[in-house]
Amino acid sequence: MTGKTSVISQEQLNLQKAFCEKTAAYWQNEGLAPTAYVETYGCQQNEADSEKIRGMLIASGYIITGAAEGADVVVMNTCAIREHAEQRVFGNLGALSHTKRRHPGQKIFLCGCMAGEDAVVNRIKNSYPHVDGVFSTHHLWQFPELLYRVLTGKKRVFFVEDEAGSIAEGIPQARDNTLKAWVSIMYGCNNFCTYCIVPYVRGRERSRRPEDILQECRDVIAKGAREITLLGQNVNSYGKDLDAGIDFSDLLQQIAAIPGDFLIRFMTSHPRDAGKKLFDTMAAEPKIAKQLHLPFQSGSSRVLKAMNRHYDREKYLSLVEYAKSVMPELVLTSDVIVGFPGETEEEFEETLSLIEKVRYDSLFTFIFSPRIGTPAAKMEDPTPKEEKNRRFDKLCALQNAISEEIHSSYVGKTFRCLVDGKDKDLLTARTEGGRLVRFAGDDSLIGNFAQITITGSGTWSLSGTLAE
Repeated sequence: MTGKTSVISQEQLNLQKAFCEKTAAYWQNEGLAPTAYVETYGCQQNEADSEKIRGMLIASGYIITGAAEGADVVVMNTCAIREHAEQRVFGNLGALSHTKRRHPGQKIFLCGCMAGEDAVVNRIKNSYPHVDGVFSTHHLWQFPELLYRVLTGKKRVFFVEDEAGSIAEGIPQARDNTLKAWVSIMYGCNNFCTYCIVPYVRGRERSRRPEDILQECRDVIAKGAREITLLGQNVNSYGKDLDAGIDFSDLLQQIAAIPGDFLIRFMTSHPRDAGKKLFDTMAAEPKIAKQLHLPFQSGSSRVLKAMNRHYDREKYLSLVEYAKSVMPELVLTSDVIVGFPGETEEEFEETLSLIEKVRYDSLFTFIFSPRIGTPAAKMEDPTPKEEKNRRFDKLCALQNAISEEIHSSYVGKTFRCLVDGKDKDLLTARTEGGRLVRFAGDDSLIGNFAQITITGSGTWSLSGTLAE
């Protein structure tokens, strides 16, 4: 990792805009309307990055299409969190050699978190000659230049320099959804959990200026957004690197003060930096959803220390207790890792007991996946895979039962929900707590809030009817 985080200048951004214009002119001169396909893996931050990639492609004259077959440009925006995700990318990347054989002019790019790993870059260079360009998250803003150089230079180009990261404002963005908007408030991570590759591939924490975030929120609200999700690897540490005298709770209050009928969500919160000010702000502001994703990862204090999580079981439980005391209706979700190196059966049982005590609405559950380059990948890991699978199944069964019980308590109650789409013949909506509801109704309801009475429940979703 080299250098300090930086803000990309307007002059540098203008240069990228010029590359967009050159590429558009290139295709206009060819008399063709080129197409592009962007495939996204991983988290919401990758989704937000893909919106920018599509924005730059549109500015370069491309029409976004829904399939790689026949597309003039294919971009794979990747995730490096787990080994399975990487292997799936390599499999799909290999399959693209066939689409390129059928369409020799196709240009293929790989970006995202995997592009920040030296081993991946070397593998692409040596084993995937049909891939024309690779750029890491640090170089996303330079995609127009990379695209133009590949298109006109007939050579492979790699923008993968290791650096602390940057902030680039004003990149064109083609959002998938006008109803729901992702808004990144910061990038990178400083926590260095021993199992996590993110700080190595996304760089150090760097916060966007509050005025830029507020303007983006105003813009998406003006275009019809009814739900804004603020994104960051650790939103609770927002502002620590700025001289603006503002923290995450202050930012939430400023966004909530924007006129309009909309809901604010955010992820992800790190227990290390979460506290009473955040929970009090959530409780006091009607526009902030009473939903909190607060990853605990393990119920064992010893394992948490080995993970370098900077909190113990007691601190985590005290945070949850306070959050629920000021927000009794809080919907709480979390992440948990099963089978971290050295985890004993007793420590796994501590995780189960924490789940039983907190009673999460839902969990994102993972079996430990070693990532090359992280400290945990070098730790002694004597637990057999079969034993980890047994623990994983036991944990999932416990959480599924809790989720079903919580959902059953919704029956007969009425909630204000955002109607966001369709699933076959039924409309879909989300409660303020993010729970999925299916119900019968007119398509004109999509994009509006509606009062829905819950009539049925399951482990994963709810069913309901429009309230009288």
